[in-house]
Amino acid sequence: MLKGKTALVTGSTSGIGLGLAKALAQQGANIVVNGFGDHAGPEAEIRALGVQTAYHGADMSKPAEIEDMMAFAAKTFGRVDILVNNAGIQHVSRVEHFPPERWDAIIAINLSSAFHTTRLALPGMQQAGWGRIINIASVHGLVASAEKAAYVAAKHGIVGLTKVTALENAQGGVTCNAICPGWVLTPLVQKQIDAKAAEQKISVADATKQLLQEKEPSLRFTTPEELGALAVFFCSQAAHNVTGVAWNMDGGWVAQ
Repeated sequence: MLKGKTALVTGSTSGIGLGLAKALAQQGANIVVNGFGDHAGPEAEIRALGVQTAYHGADMSKPAEIEDMMAFAAKTFGRVDILVNNAGIQHVSRVEHFPPERWDAIIAINLSSAFHTTRLALPGMQQAGWGRIINIASVHGLVASAEKAAYVAAKHGIVGLTKVTALENAQGGVTCNAICPGWVLTPLVQKQIDAKAAEQKISVADATKQLLQEKEPSLRFTTPEELGALAVFFCSQAAHNVTGVAWNMDGGWVAQ
């Protein structure tokens, strides 16, 4: 379905981002990979799906590096047809104890980076008359949790940016939507579960159930593959008139 298109997925060397990149690659899209850590392994996984890849290690907190990455993507593949803003970090603390430098870093990576990639991708999409911008927000773009001030603020901001981008491009063949996952079993979440199990001296299975019971009525995680399937839908002809939505995949979290 996406053969000949190019997708740039930020934070795609592991976890949700890698799952999204692989889902788009399975539909034929070439992938620009971005992220820290090992990238050779993830690139090999994506290339095994029969598409081309390129890697750029832009630090998503630095606008100049983002500009270089977007120019690199355009030079390598012609333009970015599908932009997936996925990169993100987290810090947990009460507001009065929240380190200002951590606030600044989270806002930069989780929110401002999406503005910079979007503003740079839009001209090519507008000229082509087709484009898909998919922002990975969070259930925390719709509701709040204590001790996550910067993350919640950034993700609410991502939902707002999604709506404005959608409105400004409603008639030009470019859509912009946000995906708002609940709990996704990534390595970072697994660390939270392991820490909970160790702290309370309970099994990992019990710690997992406790984590899910706090927020997610379905008592199951959303998978990167399921998020990837929704991203593919947003890129399909069936979704040509779906724009400006914040689509939660959260097992009923927000319905409570």
